[in-house]
Amino acid sequence: MNGRFMLHELKEAIREVGADLVFLQEVQGEHREKASREDRWPDAAQYEFLADQVWKEFAYGKNAAYLEGHHGNAILSHYPIVQSRQVNVSTNRIEQRGFLFCEIDLPTHGPVYGICVHLGLTAVSRRKQLRMISDFVRAEVPESAPLIVAGDTNDWSGVPTKKFAGELGLIDAYEAICGRRALSYPAFAPMLSLDRIFVRGIGVVNAEVYSGGKWAELSDHAALSADLSISRKS
Repeated sequence: MNGRFMLHELKEAIREVGADLVFLQEVQGEHREKASREDRWPDAAQYEFLADQVWKEFAYGKNAAYLEGHHGNAILSHYPIVQSRQVNVSTNRIEQRGFLFCEIDLPTHGPVYGICVHLGLTAVSRRKQLRMISDFVRAEVPESAPLIVAGDTNDWSGVPTKKFAGELGLIDAYEAICGRRALSYPAFAPMLSLDRIFVRGIGVVNAEVYSGGKWAELSDHAALSADLSISRKS
């Protein structure tokens, strides 16, 4: 939003949060035109650059492809990613959308499933995409397994995501702690609740929104974090 290339600053800010898992949207996998004119553009894909020895594991799912390159969702992890796949949930010819699904192995806790989402701009698309994600979870994720669904829902009303969460037994991590949905857009003065961290089979200890100050220069959306507690496997 500020017209400057801020990936290096974003990298440092994410590291300061100290998260075990990082869910990212609109990560540039490749953009040849931007790389040719930006001196600070990394040699590696943006998700690899952001992970850079701090998060040993990462997964990327391409959402949108174009002549210059592609972008999509990414998950960075301190723990082994056992499997990952990108699932296409595009509902029209204009928007290319998908979600990234990962199975993450916590050695003392067992598998945790993560879904990184970036839903469409229209209400019709979002409702269809939430149904597709819901169907996928029912088919692919054991009901007893810890699950995290996080990202940019683009759902300012909160109605379809509330229905989606209720049907799957998910809770909004920030709402569980603060009693309301997190305001995350725009980052310099958040007024809309677009971004969510939903969990199932996981305790929520704390939740936070990172907005204003340096965070307002890094993205048009404020970042969210949640401290989570998972029971050890017996």
